[in-house]
Amino acid sequence: FDRKHYFYPDLPKGYQISQYDEPIAKGGWLNLTLRNPQGSKTVPANLEGSRKFRITRVHLEEDTGKLLHIGIDTLVDFNRSGVPLVEIVTEPDFDNSKDVKRFIEELQVVIRYLGVSDADMEKGSMRIEPNISVKKLEVGSWKLEVKKPQTSNLKPQTVLPNYKVEIKNINSFRFVKQAIEYEIERQTELLEKGITPRQETRGYDDKKGKTYSQRTKEEAHDYRYFPEPDIPPMIFSKKYVEEIQKQLPELPQNRMQRYIKQGIKYQDAFTLTRNKRIADRFDKTTLKIKTVDNIRVSDVANIIINRKETANLTIEELYRKLKEFKNPRQIDEKALDDSIKHLIEINKKAVEDFKKGKENAIMFLVGQVMREMKGKADPKIIKEKLLKILSI
Repeated sequence: FDRKHYFYPDLPKGYQISQYDEPIAKGGWLNLTLRNPQGSKTVPANLEGSRKFRITRVHLEEDTGKLLHIGIDTLVDFNRSGVPLVEIVTEPDFDNSKDVKRFIEELQVVIRYLGVSDADMEKGSMRIEPNISVKKLEVGSWKLEVKKPQTSNLKPQTVLPNYKVEIKNINSFRFVKQAIEYEIERQTELLEKGITPRQETRGYDDKKGKTYSQRTKEEAHDYRYFPEPDIPPMIFSKKYVEEIQKQLPELPQNRMQRYIKQGIKYQDAFTLTRNKRIADRFDKTTLKIKTVDNIRVSDVANIIINRKETANLTIEELYRKLKEFKNPRQIDEKALDDSIKHLIEINKKAVEDFKKGKENAIMFLVGQVMREMKGKADPKIIKEKLLKILSI
């Protein structure tokens, strides 16, 4: 460990315990599935490839205090001061705010899977500090490096600008995107006037949607790093590291690919793997399925994702619910027919829309019947019956 020296109100002792030459980890990466234009805002559609974002280092350091600006006064909250935190530093592989947002969203899921932190941004358990610089690129200055058929890395064929602006302590995915976009615009305007932006640390005012100057940005030598005398050097053997690797859980990207191979749609696999507790619940439920049950893994995914009332059921109760869902024979045929006729009569607009060519109207009617039958009927059978009646 090392001491990092700088003077600022949130650091009363004048130095921060950190790591410099020997971080906990270095040379990592995180692959993100490339976004397909047909994907929705919340669920990107799959492409046969991914973008690799490199991680320079991961190191431990102590947290500082928190500054609260109230009018012309500034208060300092030292409640979190000295608490250990993990800092993850990436390479400059990002060229737009959308990729940054997607990267930190995926990183949050990974951190939660590993149990390192709850990574709750509202509580300050995860904070983002993007470093931004702008430089005009010449035509042909980008090179696509293909590592494997499924992985690519886009690298700028130019040196980085001789300055960088860091935006401190952003605690929202939306604000990260907004702050980066504002800062790119601000720096571009300065550069077009022939002015090089000042290397500095800035904050983000989410009410105004603007960044503001806090202090000049130091270089590494300004921090006067030297070894922390109160913490002795720690040596970890290769065997120790391998033992830790064996204890790691299946990560979300790997889990998602496994689900897809099992026959689950990409969108459902993506949704399931966003929350480890839900994904674990899915795996435990699928283990109970027997061949005679006639239940597919996609049925399990569907009921866990789309039926909120199943969230608090035990695995046994969820399994019984699945069997009911997959055995429509248990439903009285006459009761189903009566329900369909009744709902056709009271939903005349949906019937008219369907007859005018609006095919989505039939799914509205299916949903109404499912609701009245309390989810015990097979939606495919309902749709067939509706089509038969409405096509006459």
